[in-house]
Amino acid sequence: MTIQELKRLRETEDKVEFKEAKRDFNFAGGSHADPRERRKCVLGYVVALANEGGGYLVLGVKETTPNELVGTAFADRKIGEVEDEIYKRLSVRVEVEELFEGGKRVLVFKIPARPVGSPLNFEGVPLMRIGDSLHVMSNDELFRILLEREPDFSATVCEKLTFEDLDPEAIGLMKSGYAIKQKNPAFETLPDLQVLNDLGLTKSGKFSYAALILLGKRDALREYLPNAEVIIEYRLNHSMIPYTARKEFQESLFTAIGKIWAYINQPASNPLLHVRHKFTIYDIPAFNEDVIREAVLNAVGHRSWRDLSSVVIKQYPDCISIINSGGFPNGVTKDNILTVNSQPRNKRVMEVLEKTGLVERAGQGVDKMYYSCLMEGKPLPDYSYTDEYQVDLCLQAKITDEAFYIFVNEVQYYRKKEDKLNVFDLLTLDKVRQGISVGLPEPSVEKLQREGLIKSQSAADKKYVLGDLYYEIAKQPAYIKEYRVRDLQIVAGCFEKAKEVSMKNFVDAFGSLLTREQIKTLIYKLENEKLLIKIQANKYTHYILNNRKIDIQHNIYGQFIEKLSDS
Repeated sequence: MTIQELKRLRETEDKVEFKEAKRDFNFAGGSHADPRERRKCVLGYVVALANEGGGYLVLGVKETTPNELVGTAFADRKIGEVEDEIYKRLSVRVEVEELFEGGKRVLVFKIPARPVGSPLNFEGVPLMRIGDSLHVMSNDELFRILLEREPDFSATVCEKLTFEDLDPEAIGLMKSGYAIKQKNPAFETLPDLQVLNDLGLTKSGKFSYAALILLGKRDALREYLPNAEVIIEYRLNHSMIPYTARKEFQESLFTAIGKIWAYINQPASNPLLHVRHKFTIYDIPAFNEDVIREAVLNAVGHRSWRDLSSVVIKQYPDCISIINSGGFPNGVTKDNILTVNSQPRNKRVMEVLEKTGLVERAGQGVDKMYYSCLMEGKPLPDYSYTDEYQVDLCLQAKITDEAFYIFVNEVQYYRKKEDKLNVFDLLTLDKVRQGISVGLPEPSVEKLQREGLIKSQSAADKKYVLGDLYYEIAKQPAYIKEYRVRDLQIVAGCFEKAKEVSMKNFVDAFGSLLTREQIKTLIYKLENEKLLIKIQANKYTHYILNNRKIDIQHNIYGQFIEKLSDS
């Protein structure tokens, strides 16, 4: 690098850090006790710049624009020792160069990028630059780096795979989907090899494993990637060990996905469920085509190919489980699966599926599955049996709340496309339906309250119920006096299990639906209504039913309703 080139560098654009450092500069934290001050040293900046992908640390130049050369005495005649010490401490080879102008000496540290998938640390902490300061790396940035550790198997070359090993029908389906997705019919007329090149399925004239997975003939898959198959097993009930029927699909994914759905979608195994509302009968399939296709394609796109197992679909009359090896990608959990920006293990496969219209844009496939389940009044996709070795997705067939199905579909029907409720709005509605009032996202709550889709008795109450339309459809009230019906059902359930109930029992029964303070307020109100009586037993407070008002042998919830309605 020359002085002229140095002067053209800009801190943000060129990933360069200028420091005046006329006499000296801290190398490794010095005597500072404050971690924020210790980071402002050569090693700290080397770590941060390497984590950014590499850059320059320049000593002997003012930090303010214009970056005036002032010279530095740091490491005079000790450049070799500095390079050695950096390597010993960080295992990074940094080149240090001396530049001179007008008798002023400038040091330029040329810092390489960190290793793939491995952030560098200074005193055990990964650093990044924010403005003029060095900070602990954000979780998002750290997660992005960690994702690099797992190479994309599907993008690697399958050395023996030839063009003759690829299925012409699958290539035709891929080209057709590509043309439709890109809104350019001319794509269908392009030579096959050109399309394969355009979609990144070749490298230096050879075909990748993505080409094999997406387009390979059965014999090629058996020879080069025998675990590239999807197996469907059907059982009449969950206690059966032998399957009733079994089908193996070992062929190109482009041809297999339609056949997989056709096998699942047989009338006997995917019957229509019927919901009646007024003079209309709605027909809802037990298993939704969009959800099943998305789930199967995700299972292939996210699976680990190092594991020799196949993708397995277990179908029952009441549910379908789709299982793939490898567990969730790095950084993804059951709790953040809707919000985290993840990278698929087989990125090249998913890129082609996206470009040809078979899957949603990256990160939106799970949103689509959740959205469809909510719109059909079914339980959410269940990942509870997923562990570090496999992803186990269970999709339920049963409609759990027919009134909710009618409610959300009527709400969405009259909205313009850009105004429709998103998946997080629907999730909030579903939680309110269940009686949950804790941990709801504020933006959705404000929006849904404003539109009358949820409500509470007061701004301070914050115990929500769905809008009036839902209760009209369900033909049941939201409240009895000031009590939510759902809350009375839970309290009644406690007394159906025991004659004496503690406050802890009530808290356990409500779980995460309400805060402890909300639960205590509810119980105190029922005590004031003379429906509950507080007693002291062994220094502990318990509650019993007021036998003059409530007969424990009969429907306790119904009697709550009756007594509250009469009072």
